[in-house]
Amino acid sequence: MARMPSAERRRQLTEAAIRAMTRDGVARTTTRSIAAEAGVSLSVFHYCFDSKQALLESVIATITDHSVTLVKEAIRPRTTLRETVRAGFQAYWDHVAANPGEHMLTYELTQYALRRPGFEQLAQRQYELYSAAYTELLEQLRRSAGFELRVPDRVLARYLAAMTDGLTLNFLVLGDEEAAAEILDMIADHVAGLVLEHG
Repeated sequence: MARMPSAERRRQLTEAAIRAMTRDGVARTTTRSIAAEAGVSLSVFHYCFDSKQALLESVIATITDHSVTLVKEAIRPRTTLRETVRAGFQAYWDHVAANPGEHMLTYELTQYALRRPGFEQLAQRQYELYSAAYTELLEQLRRSAGFELRVPDRVLARYLAAMTDGLTLNFLVLGDEEAAAEILDMIADHVAGLVLEHG
């Protein structure tokens, strides 16, 4: 087996864990099954991750980073700020619709962490990452479009995290794409109404 830098190996194992957990569930996914999914030995897994907690943290961060990257790429200044915001939500939503299992995994990770003593901070970290991601996206929007918010960044970031979290779960349960699109339109309208555009 070719040697690989440890950061790259960790990334490979994290992606394998996401695939295995999406398919089999968090509780049923073992370190052995993740190593097999990645095509490496169990000793390589333990070299890269010293605990299941460390692995789960990497999984949560990777899934969140992936969604943020998609949205960042979609946020290009358009005719109006509302159109720019809506395009960012659409990029996220396209990923939800194409990868429902991965998004279902995020909820399973939250429940798993909250129910296991000593793992609670992983759920807290997961939701802190969501808010931090929205804060970063708001900063990107501010740089590209230039605006002042009517509410503090941290408040709007938590609001957006809560809204998309709830909407995603609602879609995973009900599967109503039309209703989801209407709600995304309403969120985009609301966000546009919370900013004061320059000009």
